[in-house]
Amino acid sequence: MTERLYYTDAYRASFDARVLRCLPGPASDGAPRFAVELDSTAFYPTSGGQPFDVGTLGDTRVLDVVDEDDGRVTHLTAGPLAEGITVRATIDWARRFDHMQQHTGQHVLSAAFDRLFANRTESFHLGAESCTIDLARAVTVGEAAAAVDEANRIVWEDRPVHVRFVSAAEAAALPLRKEPARTGTLRLIEVEDFDLSACGGTHVARTGAVGIIVVPGIERFRGGARVQFLCGVRVRRRFDAWRDAFASTQKYLSVAPDELASAIERIQDENRGLQRALRGAHEKLAVHEAAALVARAERVGERLVVVEAIADLDAVALKAMAAAAATHHGAVVVLFGAASPALVVAASHPAAAVDASATVRALVTRFGGKGGGKSDLAQGGGLIGDSAALVAAAREILTT
Repeated sequence: MTERLYYTDAYRASFDARVLRCLPGPASDGAPRFAVELDSTAFYPTSGGQPFDVGTLGDTRVLDVVDEDDGRVTHLTAGPLAEGITVRATIDWARRFDHMQQHTGQHVLSAAFDRLFANRTESFHLGAESCTIDLARAVTVGEAAAAVDEANRIVWEDRPVHVRFVSAAEAAALPLRKEPARTGTLRLIEVEDFDLSACGGTHVARTGAVGIIVVPGIERFRGGARVQFLCGVRVRRRFDAWRDAFASTQKYLSVAPDELASAIERIQDENRGLQRALRGAHEKLAVHEAAALVARAERVGERLVVVEAIADLDAVALKAMAAAAATHHGAVVVLFGAASPALVVAASHPAAAVDASATVRALVTRFGGKGGGKSDLAQGGGLIGDSAALVAAAREILTT
């Protein structure tokens, strides 16, 4: 078994270790990797919702760290290392400390939900940008705010965070927040006078190092709630991003920060009004242009066949134009958008005896995309082909 130095000293950023084994590992994006086993390590392997550490072994990058079932820790490296040598290992401290802040903050926030509302944490995930805890029950905005306030009180009191090891029998007599999943000797993380949990992760020595805990969002999840949270440096990064976004938005809208929401709502209302007006104009234009289309129609027996590709019209306008043209006795109309992938709309007057839906399906079969509708009006999209090929195919379908 690998001696895990991070169990007793999460702040250890460098160490010396002997290379016990180095074997070819699984390649990544075509690049070779090597599976290195050390006699001891401070690199944390992915486990318990916390991602792995990265860094270097000598001059070789550590790309991943794996917790093996037999108690060994495997370091996947970019290059090989000679077995038997002693190597200087260095951990990416910024990444490690970020994980320590998030994981300790999770303990404190989970304990706050548990203490205030008896709402247990079922699982925890530490992502690259944010973290989540999944609670057993739904949570209101007010409950979340109260839990965040309580959690930050504990953070700002700068309470000690202790690490200790106990047997399963000793653990059974302790007020653990959650029943441990493992047996044997357990590693306990204690936030003084607030939380006691079995955990193998890395944590800060005092809660003050968490900095601050915020909750940007909550959603319903599997009958409970998924709470997104950020701690420490991630709060600062998120603030910086929001600050820049607000500054850019203010620049274009020329309003104060507390007026942004109402300004955006006003712009959306104006935009919806303009869209309605534009659709109305397109529909009127479509009716006018429909007469011109019919005037250019090819007569095939009793049918008036209209097939054209028309630029600068969306699906709504194409549909209105095709429907208007198909009101003429015996007219069958197929219109394409000029862009690729292309839109298609087919419309048919009853006297034409042409199924518009079948026409669209035949075009989709030949040029891809999807579509459907009724016998008198159908539409589709995603057709791949130039306008000339699409028009020729539609003419062939309608005239043979």
